[in-house]
Amino acid sequence: MNREKKEVVCIGAGIMSATLSMLLKKLIPDARIKVYEVLNEVAGESSSALNNAGTGHSGFCELNYTPEISDGSIDISKAVHTASQFELSKEFWSYLVTQQYISSPDTFIHSTPHYSFVENEKDIQFLKKRYNAMIKHPLFKSMKYSEDRKEIESWIPLVMEGRNEKQKVAATRIDLGTDIDFGALTREIFNHLQSKNEIELHLNHKVKDIDKMNDGKWNLKIQNKKTDESFQVSADFVFIGAGGGAILLLEKSGIREARGFGGFPVGGEWLICNNEKIVQRHHAKVYGKANLGAPPMSVPHLDTRMIMGEKKLLFGPFAVFSTKFLKHGSFLDLFKSLQFENIGAMIEAGWHNMDLTQYLIDQVKLTKKQKIEALKEYLPMAAIEDWDEEVAGQRVQVIEKDKEKGGVLKFGTEVIFAKDTSIAALLGASPGASTAVDIMINLIKQCFPEEYKSAKWQSKLTEMIPSFNKDFNEESYCDDVRKKSHEILQLNL
Repeated sequence: MNREKKEVVCIGAGIMSATLSMLLKKLIPDARIKVYEVLNEVAGESSSALNNAGTGHSGFCELNYTPEISDGSIDISKAVHTASQFELSKEFWSYLVTQQYISSPDTFIHSTPHYSFVENEKDIQFLKKRYNAMIKHPLFKSMKYSEDRKEIESWIPLVMEGRNEKQKVAATRIDLGTDIDFGALTREIFNHLQSKNEIELHLNHKVKDIDKMNDGKWNLKIQNKKTDESFQVSADFVFIGAGGGAILLLEKSGIREARGFGGFPVGGEWLICNNEKIVQRHHAKVYGKANLGAPPMSVPHLDTRMIMGEKKLLFGPFAVFSTKFLKHGSFLDLFKSLQFENIGAMIEAGWHNMDLTQYLIDQVKLTKKQKIEALKEYLPMAAIEDWDEEVAGQRVQVIEKDKEKGGVLKFGTEVIFAKDTSIAALLGASPGASTAVDIMINLIKQCFPEEYKSAKWQSKLTEMIPSFNKDFNEESYCDDVRKKSHEILQLNL
């Protein structure tokens, strides 16, 4: 380290910046942290409750996390990794609750059973193999599997009501599942940090440019959108956590590591139930199999959600196409992102993902009636008058240069670091929010390497997240960690 990184700027007031701000403030108490958000609210984009899945992504029900490989076996490694990451998030949130940094866990997290549900012979065989592979791991040992219609009806009655008696179905269930309002969580964290004067939070402020100065610091040009005035701030370390807008800001930084990256925007749309009787009869997150070519964020699910303290029932998301990189962005975003270094990769990625292109075309053409027909696969008695359409969030899938294919479309979360570790950007989508704590720990490890190794930082990280450098392969350890965090967060065990 050439210099202590005490002047920190976070761009974007979402769950990632909130998590990083809290961690850094505990690790560097005298750090001066400034957060700039272009909107007039915290968590207005990807962290907003309607703009993400709201699932505590833990690999319980996401079938795309457990692919069937060529020998017919099921690869559960991504599910294990994601579930482990989520345990770290729950530990950190438990720490915030016990330290009274969060007023009550009930403000953002609730126990909600997670189900995987399939309805044809091929998918039933896949689900059974998946179950048999997963229950061998301590993280998933409480999973239940059933092909018995009456049992499944007792689990998810609305899903079975009106279904053809001859239709074969199967489901898995885990009661450890959660529903999370990441918008509420983000607001809780920022409210505490502000109340203690531990950060500066500036809403309605747009970062227009980022330049590296000769002394190694970063100079940011910022516009106050209310007054239209512009000013400059300097920082030792910059985190770009601006959702879909991160790629445009990363390009402005000019760092070599950003060259060749592109982005493909994919939007979403929900069906939201307006019939309170139906809403109250369903308490579950039910995930199915994705259609061919569908991006991970578009895996269909019938979801109980608590949003701003009110119970909701959502289905979707259906994919929509827009050239915006943010829900509140510009239609020029995609075109502004095109550069000499990435245009080839973007063309190649498009060529190699024609199934995604066809999927998006088909989705865009769907009428509300056709969306209700898709809903009926999960809710056979669904009536069009009981459901409203509402726009969900906007995601940018990362496109990266590849020596063999020219360009590869990536569906996970990518963190890009400058070689000198003075700037980092988060790109990508699911399962980001649920795994924010692990992502930010790894960011800190990369960008503050010497401090991270120190006994002081290791001790503080262990205090906040006891399992951050451990794994969950031992059953007794896994059980103990969950017992502690679930008791504090008031969740099912």
